[in-house]
Order: sequence, then structure tokens, then C-alpha cells
Amino acid sequence: MVRLFTALEIPPDVAETLARRQSGLPGARWRPAEALHVTLAFYGEVSEHTADDLAAELSRIPAGRFDITLKGVGAFGDAHRSHTLWAGLERSEPLATLAARCRAAGKRAGIEMDARDYRPHVTLAYLKPQTNPDRIGAWITGHNLLASPPIPVLRFGLYSSVLTSDGSQYALEREYPL
Repeated sequence: MVRLFTALEIPPDVAETLARRQSGLPGARWRPAEALHVTLAFYGEVSEHTADDLAAELSRIPAGRFDITLKGVGAFGDAHRSHTLWAGLERSEPLATLAARCRAAGKRAGIEMDARDYRPHVTLAYLKPQTNPDRIGAWITGHNLLASPPIPVLRFGLYSSVLTSDGSQYALEREYPL
């Protein structure tokens, strides 16, 4: 079994810009530059055979190159506790279409896909339960004007993920040019 997802890589210069914002919040476990990405679809644990079927389906996705733009920051969680800090993306029809096609490829490969709405973002940090909510709010307020120039998207990748005590470790398994 292998844990898989499709994603867009964050270029090193953009990752460096994001890394400069990854400070000033006790209780945040900041993600390293090599872990920064925009998830397109999460497939979960699949067999090697299903992984091969998925890879074949992904190779059939028709898509053209496009740009994405980072815009703002925020947190995922509920009314009582935030658990993840993220950088948002400006609305992009080509990005939404590519994500939908990656989800459809998963379904065609026999993977049961989660029904959640697609919310493109770059995970910046996971938050410990005791992280002070006022400090989280202050960090978001201090960084919410985040905006990037257009980032060219020339390819997407199929990644494997291994859960460790230090967070997930990712490996690019296949790359698909746009």
C-alpha cells in the first residue's frame, strides 16, 4: 500500500518568500520548503496496482499551462481550535479544472474520493493544541497581505507520502507536463 496525492510544486524562490513568514508563532510546526505544495487531489492509501492505474489515468489529463497567485493567509480548524496555517491562492478556473480532473482520474482508477469542496492552499504550519488563539490571530493579521506575482504552472506531480513523527515526508513518483 502507498499513500498518494497529486500536487503542484512551489518554486524555490516562492518557498523562500514563504519561509520568511514562518516565524513568530510559538506552537507552530513550520513545514520545510521541500514540503510546500498545492494539493490537487488526495487519494489516500492505495494498492500498487491501483497506483499504476491512477498514474495511467493522470497521464490522460488534457490541460494547458497556466499561472497561480498566492493571496492571503488563514487557518483551518473549528471555533475552538485552529490546527493548520495556510497561504491562500487567488481564484483560478484552470487550477479548479485541473484539480477536478485529478479527482476524476482517481475515481476512474477505482479510488473512493472524499466529497469535500476543493480549497487550494499551501500548508505553512501545523499548530499544537496549546497554541494561543490570540497569537494565531495576530500572526494572520500580520501576514494577511501576502500576494505573489503570477507563478507559472508547467506540470503537476503524483506524490507519495509517509507519515513520521516529524510530519509527512513526500516523494515525487511521477511528473505530468501541462
